[in-house]
Amino acid sequence: MKVNNEIYDCPVTATLEVIGGKWKPIILYVLMSGTKRFGALSVRIPTISRKVLTEQLRELESDGLLIRRQYKEIPPRVEYTLTPEGQSLWSVFNEMAIWGNNNRRVSQK
Repeated sequence: MKVNNEIYDCPVTATLEVIGGKWKPIILYVLMSGTKRFGALSVRIPTISRKVLTEQLRELESDGLLIRRQYKEIPPRVEYTLTPEGQSLWSVFNEMAIWGNNNRRVSQK
């Protein structure tokens, strides 16, 4: 995992340096259920553009949280799987999901 060389007084800051942002937590949460192809990720996260999804996947790979496997097939097949380090975030995302379900805001019309 690549974290700035700065020493963080707050462990939450260090964590958010790697998994923070709008899309990374969602991508990681989707991958918690297993290996996914690019198209499956796009379907599960319909509001993300293909360009941004590609960028975020590259950053997560660079940070050591996921593995990208490209198969030499036609058409090309690419799969994304969490590394053990990425899987270690399971309890964090599970608690976030529980909190989100318990505190979901219902849209008022």
